[in-house]
Amino acid sequence: MSRRGNLFIFLFCIILLGCSIVKLPYKVTKVAVKTTYLAGKTVYKTTQIVYKVGQFTFKVVKAPIDWALTHEDIESIDGLPPREAIAKGKVKCSPYVVHGKKYYPYCCKKARGYKEKGIASYYGYETLRRKGGHMTANGEVFDPHQLTAAHRLLPLPSYVKVTNLANGKSIIARVNDRGPFVKGRVIDLTLAGAKRLGFYKKGTTKVLVEALKVCAE
Repeated sequence: MSRRGNLFIFLFCIILLGCSIVKLPYKVTKVAVKTTYLAGKTVYKTTQIVYKVGQFTFKVVKAPIDWALTHEDIESIDGLPPREAIAKGKVKCSPYVVHGKKYYPYCCKKARGYKEKGIASYYGYETLRRKGGHMTANGEVFDPHQLTAAHRLLPLPSYVKVTNLANGKSIIARVNDRGPFVKGRVIDLTLAGAKRLGFYKKGTTKVLVEALKVCAE
């Protein structure tokens, strides 16, 4: 067989192998840096944890415990007042109550492999017009310009891939809050997420939500 023929077979085999390779799970890397955070006119000195998941970067800052929750209608977490549960770190998979209804989040094992189609919306833009800062249900600073999300049942925090089924665009989001508490909706994204997925002006869109990393921290 000619050298050209051998080269053709070699390249053909490489293509076949490339098509059959299963991509490995998204790798999570973590770096801690000292930083300051401005809320209103107050400057807070704190430590920022930077996570990198695939090509997406997440800057995580713990909020002062006296900050307002993004969802003040959360009545209790693990049977405790929300801020007490957050301070004690009892939020990852703990049951919680909203408007008298008790929700039971998935344990880490059950959350792995989670996949669901439904309606996504976005929230939190209004917090920019309020005084002071706001924190999520696991005690992180809420920033509508970060790619975070609220989910009723996934452990906090988790990472999910969200795909807009209307245009094929997708992002990775860090789930660090509870919600949405509107019937028929599966996930609340931030302003940044809505813009990246192309439904900011529309307000809602049908998405596919897939768990990538649960209970990774």
